[in-house]
Amino acid sequence: MTQHSRDTPQFYLTAPSPCPYLAGREERKVFTHLVGERAPELNNILTHGGFRRSQSIAYRPACEGCRSCISVRVLAGEFRPTRSMRRIVKRNADLDAEMRRAVPTSEQYAIFRGYLDSRHRDGGMADMTVLDYAMMVEDSHVETRIVEYRRTGNLVAVALTDVLGDGLSMVYSFFEPDEAARSLGTFMVIDHIARARLMNLTYVYLGYWVRGSGKMDYKSRFLPQERLTPDGWAKVD
Repeated sequence: MTQHSRDTPQFYLTAPSPCPYLAGREERKVFTHLVGERAPELNNILTHGGFRRSQSIAYRPACEGCRSCISVRVLAGEFRPTRSMRRIVKRNADLDAEMRRAVPTSEQYAIFRGYLDSRHRDGGMADMTVLDYAMMVEDSHVETRIVEYRRTGNLVAVALTDVLGDGLSMVYSFFEPDEAARSLGTFMVIDHIARARLMNLTYVYLGYWVRGSGKMDYKSRFLPQERLTPDGWAKVD
């Protein structure tokens, strides 16, 4: 009988389920648990291989006959904001941002709940309770931070972010739906790129860019970036 060390990751494959990004497709994921003292090291390695973290799970798509989900990471030091991005930064110049320890609050959950109800009421996270949200924030065995964005003291946006050895990984972000005109999703990415530079980190990991999915198309606009191909990370200008 083969005996596995508790520090040796075991990988599992999910059953097929409807794809949340491309209509008429099914998705499968390969995943493993991120627990124990080696969790930060494993998270770094797996992120370089295209995995994403959700609580204490690292996963990546493993769909039969489809490779539309492509991991992307922005080259922070070389990033060139477009004219529209510069306007977004100016539009949000009145916001104060603070990176702090990942602690869930009722104030964050109120924004999170409103965001889901406004934008993702049919998504897989739609039924998340305040306890579910707390688990999303706290159930991490890696270095995780919360970035809060406030206007005159009022919370308007939040980003849950992992600090990796070579970059920041944006796990999940959300904002007050009444502030949609601020383009806060784009602003938070730009802010993370600036933070990565200040922290001497090379990348900002944005997760998956999905070919053919309008909701994921924004990730392709942050250039230059690297996209994970079967031959490794390839730069796109």
